[in-house]
Amino acid sequence: MLVYTPHITPRISYIVQLLNERWQIEVAVTDDETVFQQSNDVKIVYADERIDESSLFLQSTGLLLQHDIRKQHITCFDWNDSKAFFQTNDDFGFDIFSAVFYLITRYEEYLEYEPDEYGRYAHWNSLAWKEGFLHQPIIDVWFMKLEAELKDHNSSLITHRSSFRFLPTYDIDIAWSYKHKGWVRSVAAAISHPSTITKRLRVFSGKEKDPFDSYDWLQQLHEQHGLQPIYFFLLAERNSEYDKNISPNKTGLLQLIRSTAAKSTVALHPSTQSTVNVSLLKKEKETLQSISRKETTATRNHYIQFHLPHSYRTLMENGFTDEYSMGYGTVNGFRASTSHSFLWYDLEKEEKTALRVHPFAYMEANSFYELHHSPEEALEEMKRLCSEVQKVNGTFITIFHNHMLGTDSMFKGWKEMYETFIAEVRGSK
Repeated sequence: MLVYTPHITPRISYIVQLLNERWQIEVAVTDDETVFQQSNDVKIVYADERIDESSLFLQSTGLLLQHDIRKQHITCFDWNDSKAFFQTNDDFGFDIFSAVFYLITRYEEYLEYEPDEYGRYAHWNSLAWKEGFLHQPIIDVWFMKLEAELKDHNSSLITHRSSFRFLPTYDIDIAWSYKHKGWVRSVAAAISHPSTITKRLRVFSGKEKDPFDSYDWLQQLHEQHGLQPIYFFLLAERNSEYDKNISPNKTGLLQLIRSTAAKSTVALHPSTQSTVNVSLLKKEKETLQSISRKETTATRNHYIQFHLPHSYRTLMENGFTDEYSMGYGTVNGFRASTSHSFLWYDLEKEEKTALRVHPFAYMEANSFYELHHSPEEALEEMKRLCSEVQKVNGTFITIFHNHMLGTDSMFKGWKEMYETFIAEVRGSK
């Protein structure tokens, strides 16, 4: 396929490469009108005006020709059972290339915004939240509509779609409730919560499992359903207000990481301290590599705490290639409006990078702590989001925490809810 545009910019090249990856076909771009007219490929004109009647005409509204970051005046409208913006008078109805670029680069996160209590980009600032399409991977929907429109123009177009995939991931930021915390910490906790003393003694004596220990159960679940999960381990050397895992120097955590790495992918869950002191990121990565005896290239920040573009640049500088923080720590849905992974575009530097972003759509902590859902309500939300991803052949990435899948009475019903969801999404076995 060949795209004609009068001015090739890094932004336009990035969108063309997205099409290339999404449809698994060779998509090229040219600013030579003669070359374009002589081509026998399936053709798209991306310009101010139509230059021929045979090509699909997409009218440019100018965002991809800009070289700076400025507030965009956006008006959404109803379009084919979804929403769209950058309305045009062309063969499609809106400037899909500019709209995709605005959402997938997280353009709005480079502008001034009101942070949440943790200093993060808050979901209520986003266009997707304000316009009611956060629950939908709208970019994927648009691309499927564009594909259909192109095939109407040229029946010879053959595209290739990925298959739906479910990817379970886990954040291990409180590995155990009682075990491996040392006597001083354990005694202090028992004094503060005397009702737990009997249970603590049963756990310490080996008569009962730690309430947060769901590791064997998860392993059996994955094997039963043929799943390949990713475990993100928090390895802060010192505890802080938000970083409260077992010390990586403790034998218990070391053994857990090694046994997990033997059967699944392990990745880093950078501490909140590392977002302030970036030298800690390198240290935590080296610690995980030393323990797991495997190279660490994937990451997801603790508390989903990251800021564009600096956090992603720091990850690349430290050798990370795959990033799993793209979602919200307050509500579920599609922060980047897609369920497919994509290469991050550094908007300040105006360049595509080698960092692959894997957006997640559901985190059980959002349902439990923020939305106060029951397990039944959470299951319905997760199924709805998964259904949206299945429609567009994307990857449904979920985040669960080991402590919510254990035996702690606070999380009663969540383990069973998760098991029900996996049986449904994978088919009962």
